[in-house]
Amino acid sequence: MKNTALSHIHESLGAKMVPFAGYNMPVQYEGVNAEHDTVRNGVGVFDVSHMGEFLLTGENALALIQKVTSNDASVLEIGKAQYSCLPNTEGGIVDDLIVYRMKENQYLLVVNASNIEKDWNWISSYNDMDVEMRNLSEDYSLLAIQGPKAVEAMQSLTSIDLSAIKYYHFEVADFAGIEHVIISATGYTGSGGFEIYCKNSDVEQIWTKVFEAGKPFGIKPIGLAARDTLRLEMGFCLYGNDINDTTSPLEAGLGWITKFTKDFVNAENLKKQKEAGVSKKLVGFELTERGIPRHDYEIVDANGINIGIVTSGTMAPTVGKGIGMGYVNTEFSAPDSEIFIQIRANKVAAKVVKLPFYKK
Repeated sequence: MKNTALSHIHESLGAKMVPFAGYNMPVQYEGVNAEHDTVRNGVGVFDVSHMGEFLLTGENALALIQKVTSNDASVLEIGKAQYSCLPNTEGGIVDDLIVYRMKENQYLLVVNASNIEKDWNWISSYNDMDVEMRNLSEDYSLLAIQGPKAVEAMQSLTSIDLSAIKYYHFEVADFAGIEHVIISATGYTGSGGFEIYCKNSDVEQIWTKVFEAGKPFGIKPIGLAARDTLRLEMGFCLYGNDINDTTSPLEAGLGWITKFTKDFVNAENLKKQKEAGVSKKLVGFELTERGIPRHDYEIVDANGINIGIVTSGTMAPTVGKGIGMGYVNTEFSAPDSEIFIQIRANKVAAKVVKLPFYKK
């Protein structure tokens, strides 16, 4: 089991630690609901240093990214980031990721922790273009400072104007006494804030200064369990739950990051799927009766016939009801469609809703 550079700090703070993607990670500190509320209303800090980072450099770096990702990275300016995915050749998704344009011919790819080796091998298999690839995953840490008070709480730690960093943009600047830190507004919680990419050797200093600066704002450390409830209230996909090697980006509602204006892995088959229409769709739903939907629960129709499966579900702390995401037969995918979640022996009523569940 790997540790992040901050694992010893989480343990000293009394975090409940669990194995996640091969890492020893803090799942919660004071409790999921309290931590969730801290991020929705104040400011909290996640250690997400288990995530993977690949640096691609060279005059063909963009060409390689265009080949392996579904979105159109040619529109990226320096200082901008883009959500994308790596399609496989069978119609599914190798991983979802964020592409950062660092310099003229340099891009940073941020991938899911559980897929680092798989993604590296996949991208490498298409690199016949002499693109220099560096796997920085073991050397870099990542903190997500999230919540409506994040900008105000952290402004004293940097010389740049944090409020000027737009969503899916980033700056390379000084932060907490460290030079050349990536400060990125690509949050996964829906409550604002930003992410800090730094070297492992610098992260403890940054963590300490972040908590000193944030103390007047009630800053707290937040675990992965609250990260999951926060992202689910926003309807953000989690790889391994809502998307995987067998779900197509079109079924997952990711047509907006699937651009057929360029050639990419499996583009032709996905284009045919788009033209023919998909037979199942990922939808958001909320329970209209008491209950909590969970991953892998069956979704059924009024007659109890299986029409799909729950991929993510929880009792949403901010929304205050049972919510979830799941794949259903397309005819049940329109908003307000009545569906039922099979919770043990009970058929619990639910309705399909437009995402996100949480609206500010």
